[in-house]
Amino acid sequence: MAASAKVLTSETCTGNEDWTIVLPRRGRKGRNLPRIRTPEEQQKPWFPTELVSDPHRESKLLQKMQTCIKKLESSEFYQTFMNQIQTPEILNRFYSVLGSELKMQMVIYGIGSIESYETPRLQLSLAILMKRKLSWIGDVEVFDPILSATESRVLESFGCSVLSVNEQGRRCAIKPTLFYMPHCEAELYDNLLQANQGAMLKGIVLLGNSFGTYEQHVSEYKSSVIVDTARHVLAVRKFTQEFSIKTVSDDYFAAFHDSSWHFFSPDVEAELQLTEI
Repeated sequence: MAASAKVLTSETCTGNEDWTIVLPRRGRKGRNLPRIRTPEEQQKPWFPTELVSDPHRESKLLQKMQTCIKKLESSEFYQTFMNQIQTPEILNRFYSVLGSELKMQMVIYGIGSIESYETPRLQLSLAILMKRKLSWIGDVEVFDPILSATESRVLESFGCSVLSVNEQGRRCAIKPTLFYMPHCEAELYDNLLQANQGAMLKGIVLLGNSFGTYEQHVSEYKSSVIVDTARHVLAVRKFTQEFSIKTVSDDYFAAFHDSSWHFFSPDVEAELQLTEI
């Protein structure tokens, strides 16, 4: 693979406050809980689904991406999206996360196959436009286990780095980080929140599935699946400021529906408790 790659070492986050998660009693004794794996076990070396990029496919995909970026940039959805970011209510929250730093790195998880589907191309296009338009967006790193070498080369042509390790979402944000994760699985969000417990959450911004919707599903449908896979997502709801993204038209519904900006203001002295719902 000709693409350059970055490896995240399995270092322990510094200044990390541990959450106390109180799991509900289910009326049964001796319930076996999953063993918590070490960081070394959680992160696995990764190689693309093909080892050599195909120049013809690379050129074709590059053209598709350029067309998609132009389409998105001229859309009402994009103008609405950028206008929302520029509102004082949201922009001040970005600056609060930045603190004294000038740049906020962007980590993109779960982008999917940009060669096979338009939805991932639209999602990547929005990230690329944010990088171009917002001076405070820094380096962009991308990972999805299904990426090919061809897709990795195209990602690099847009200034992105493709990770060579499957972090499984467990990136410790030791500096201000925007996690761009549209339509990822609940478990991936949960892994990210678990890796950045307590005060660490103040240094991240998340664009992804609405946490409020997860909470609503649990409340309305008593979904034990969400409770089991998204316990940290549910736990952080009490100190999460969420701003929904307006899809505006059907063209962008599949790529961005039910997505929100999430900012976190944890009270590290407070105990986080999961209740039986």
